[in-house]
Amino acid sequence: MHAIAIDGPAGAGKSTMAKAVAKALNYVYVDTGAIYRTLGCHYEMLGIGPKDADGITRLIGDAYIEARYTEQGEQRMFLNGEDVTGLLRTPEISDYASKISAFPVVREYLLDMQRQIAREHNVVMDGRDIGTVVLPDAEVKIFLTATPEERARRRFEELRLKNPKTSYEKVYQDLLQRDHQDTTRKIAPLRKASDAVELDTTNLTIEESVEAILKLAQEKIR
Repeated sequence: MHAIAIDGPAGAGKSTMAKAVAKALNYVYVDTGAIYRTLGCHYEMLGIGPKDADGITRLIGDAYIEARYTEQGEQRMFLNGEDVTGLLRTPEISDYASKISAFPVVREYLLDMQRQIAREHNVVMDGRDIGTVVLPDAEVKIFLTATPEERARRRFEELRLKNPKTSYEKVYQDLLQRDHQDTTRKIAPLRKASDAVELDTTNLTIEESVEAILKLAQEKIR
């Protein structure tokens, strides 16, 4: 099986580009952020705070998380048998996902699930530590980045469709906070793998970014 690992900060376009690359190559797209968000959703539903170490450890076994893929390759996330995909893209759940991912018990709980998918399928997997921790032997490793202002603009445009009252300034500040959390956490912090290719998408269209990733994949995967 072949694996393409795409890492980078929030708002860099990882999910959008990874989906397009997976479609072009007929690979399975694995949104690891959605997997962590699903676990965050579990704790939020139970009223467990994202920093409650005892509650997170005690109740993690109650979360049965499953990623299912439609015929079109869309990833749907199920929590204890319920499709929660539509609940995952809120700032609150994003914050939960970022904070709980700092706990070793959470990363261990979800690590095997992610690796098992890669054992069974050709995958494009995106996240914060795919190339460094989850799939260190991936043939292709990309570190996607863009300026904080551009990443915030992209996230703002996405959120504004759901809530017209969304504030760009709040989105920007939330993104800076998320960057700080992701890069300074003790367990698997966001960083570029030593053998990853950095791709700055600030001034690139989605199509140009996808084309660059596909070109690299074709060079690396024979």
